[in-house]
Amino acid sequence: MPGWTALRVRWPWLLLSGALLPLLSTGLEDMSSSNARSCQEVKTAFHLRQVGLLRLVPETEATDADLLICKQQGPTCCTRKMEESYYTAAQRETLHNILSYSFELKFLILGHASSFQNTFHSLISFTQNHTFSLFDSTYETIAQDAKPLVSAFFNDLDLYLRGDANIDVEQSVHRFYDKLFPLVYQHLVNPGLGSPSTWSSEGTECLRATRHDINPFGPHPRALAHVLSKALIGGRALTRALAVGAEVLNVTDSVGLTRQCGRVLVRMLFCPHCRRLTLIRPCRGLCLNVMRGCLAGLGELDRPWRRYVEFLAGLSGALAGGYEVELALLRIREKINDAILTAQLNGPHLSAVPDVLHANSPLDKDGSHEPHGPFPKPNVGKVCGSLTESVSSTPVNYTLISSTSPMKSTIEPKTSVSSSAPTAPPDSESPHEHPTLRRRSLPLKPSKNDKPRSLKKISKEFMGYIQRYKSFFSTLPEMLCEGEVVMDENTCWSGEDEVERS
Repeated sequence: MPGWTALRVRWPWLLLSGALLPLLSTGLEDMSSSNARSCQEVKTAFHLRQVGLLRLVPETEATDADLLICKQQGPTCCTRKMEESYYTAAQRETLHNILSYSFELKFLILGHASSFQNTFHSLISFTQNHTFSLFDSTYETIAQDAKPLVSAFFNDLDLYLRGDANIDVEQSVHRFYDKLFPLVYQHLVNPGLGSPSTWSSEGTECLRATRHDINPFGPHPRALAHVLSKALIGGRALTRALAVGAEVLNVTDSVGLTRQCGRVLVRMLFCPHCRRLTLIRPCRGLCLNVMRGCLAGLGELDRPWRRYVEFLAGLSGALAGGYEVELALLRIREKINDAILTAQLNGPHLSAVPDVLHANSPLDKDGSHEPHGPFPKPNVGKVCGSLTESVSSTPVNYTLISSTSPMKSTIEPKTSVSSSAPTAPPDSESPHEHPTLRRRSLPLKPSKNDKPRSLKKISKEFMGYIQRYKSFFSTLPEMLCEGEVVMDENTCWSGEDEVERS
């Protein structure tokens, strides 16, 4: 009976055990499967860094992965397909980081190039309007015809400062005076020769072509050409140099990383993920070695880039050292006025009848008659002859005193240099009366509201910034590694394993 009792007690237990064994076996297998390490964090990093399709990442580690780059013993969360995606992502991220640093420098160069151009343009616009006011207030009879010449001249200066290789400042200055001379001669020097409608195109063209030989404006055109050429050359050189710098930095836009570089980038940036080390960063030594090897081609630009930055600093320093550009531009109005005054003051010689001029000129030591004074060159009548289509009904009237007396034209210019309004000539209604020579004193500097940003200030600011990038190409690997290496961690990735940071 006791034995039966014991049997009866054990029998339900045996039945229960038989029923539980299959379930227990399945449970143990499930427990073993759940103990296999998950690759979920790898999948998360794969998604956040936009490496590729999530379905490429396995759910758990595997031991039979056929890897080419991230080879390791033991289980891994990587596959061959993942390596291919890592390769593309490593190159993409590295190139993006390179471009972000070069864009910062390019933005600095192009931004200051724009600042310089805006200041140049503001100065030129102000000076052009300043010159327009000269003709409006002092030479009204030629203002309408002279303004297009003034605009063309200042447009040349603007293009020159923008680096246009087809513009020559001296040629632009002389071209302006060549075209201005017919207007000055017809309306200001000899207005009694005939109405503008009777002037022949051949005569006008002759005045333009022979302005240099006749030299009506004295030394002023050549002086202006010299001053502008000297003052603006630095601004032009800086503009062209900044453009070259921007082009050099475009090299980084098309930099190519070799296949070997791509493999070591994967080993540095993504192979730790295969071991589920998604937050670890590369050791500094590893990062520098990899980046220097990948950017060896760009490193060759270091020495010429340093010379280039020194050249930029020198040009900026020249502009920051004074106000030569501003003063040269702002004095154009004064120089043009001086030239016109010179032509008016020497009007009698310019418009004199050649034979009369020769007969009444003082004798040289050898007994010959040669003109003296500031205009020893040929006059208009001798060079161009008649400037009108037909003989004017009111020719210029020259009164000869005697063969031994100095010649004196009845058309006498009146000079008045004053900052106040000019005084009208006695017979201002006469169509043939010579206009009064006038000079107004206007400020050379713009008002506070119109004053452009100082070239001196921009230049000093640019010098301070550009010097920081003198070693840009040699320090680019360090800059890239600063973004990859986290300094407050105790461990880092050596390229093969996790190590303690030294």
